[in-house]
Amino acid sequence: MDELVGVLEAVGPRLRSLRRNRGITLADLSVTTGISESTLSRLESGRRRANLELLLPLARAYGVPLDDLVGAPPTGDPRVHLRPVHRNGRTFIPLSRRAGGVQAYKMLIPGRREPVEPDPQAHEGYEWLYVLDGRLRMVLGEQELVLTPGEAAEFDTHLPHWFDAAGGAPVELLILFGRQGERAHVRARSA
Repeated sequence: MDELVGVLEAVGPRLRSLRRNRGITLADLSVTTGISESTLSRLESGRRRANLELLLPLARAYGVPLDDLVGAPPTGDPRVHLRPVHRNGRTFIPLSRRAGGVQAYKMLIPGRREPVEPDPQAHEGYEWLYVLDGRLRMVLGEQELVLTPGEAAEFDTHLPHWFDAAGGAPVELLILFGRQGERAHVRARSA
């Protein structure tokens, strides 16, 4: 129990240090998180006990894992334990853990016996994808393309888009996605 009290007491100074190191005011943080300035001040000074309702928006605002805010000890296991998400028959494996900014995913799309009618969608953001294995059928605006291993595509997701496996074999791809339109920047080195 004493260990838990010590962990909770260390959260406030850690939050204050993180905020100050990033040059963020309590007022700015309040706007970003929806937590009042007085609550943030009490949390940082230790007069308010940290809870998930307060820590989750702060972790999102700072773009750090919750463990960093509470000073959780390392597990000693260096492996990254990815938790796949299954949606609409597809598997998304998150490759990045940072909240906000560009997110990285590995995506697995099962093969299909019969082609599916495309249903293009548009939304906020910017996407870059790279085909690792299989053939990807992609509709982008008025274009329909088939991408093969080693090919990449990038596009503003305001443009209606849709993709699926092209044929009976599954497709494996890497995706970088920026919700606020952040783009991947590729730099070439001079020889």
